[in-house]
Amino acid sequence: MKLTSTGWAEGQRIPARYAAGKPDASATVTFSDNLNPQFAWSDVPAGTASFALICHDPDVPSRGDDVNRADREVPADLPRVDFFHWVMVDLPPVLRSIDEGEFSRGFTARGKSGPETLHGARHGLNDYTGWFGGDTEMAGQYFGYDGPFPPFNDSIVHHYVFTLYALDVPRLAVDGAFTGAQVREALRGHVLAEARYSGTYTLNRRIA
Repeated sequence: MKLTSTGWAEGQRIPARYAAGKPDASATVTFSDNLNPQFAWSDVPAGTASFALICHDPDVPSRGDDVNRADREVPADLPRVDFFHWVMVDLPPVLRSIDEGEFSRGFTARGKSGPETLHGARHGLNDYTGWFGGDTEMAGQYFGYDGPFPPFNDSIVHHYVFTLYALDVPRLAVDGAFTGAQVREALRGHVLAEARYSGTYTLNRRIA
């Protein structure tokens, strides 16, 4: 199976329009256009009953002590963890593409609605749900796509991996406000093929 995008070349910098955050001259960083990227796929295996799509960043600091501090950088050797930016399941087997901005246009405080979304698919929670959990103005359930917004002082460039899975079931065994970790577990034994497309992003002006 092959996954492609018109948004950027594989492995290259993701344009700011697909990010949740972008540089700002007066406030260091601010919210960006937060458009979901365009994707198309081909060479789908026989027997595909649905698709699932996950975007994750494996480079997120495991501790927040130094995050977004103007007086220091997040150390490069700090252990890193996954952060899910998009979790979507039950895309129909006849679908071969999604359009730019089809699922996300702008960043919504307290999160977009879900889990039901276009094409009969379902959105899971992304990890901004936990990130904003203690913020009285932003806390909520963040369904669907919300793009890159890495710490502006991180000393490494972050990588964003979009993975499309062809599945042998029409409905994945997750319910309610499910998470990326729950989808990964539910995928076991049901993946006929998978394809990846990646990009990079940073808000650190020193390494941009």
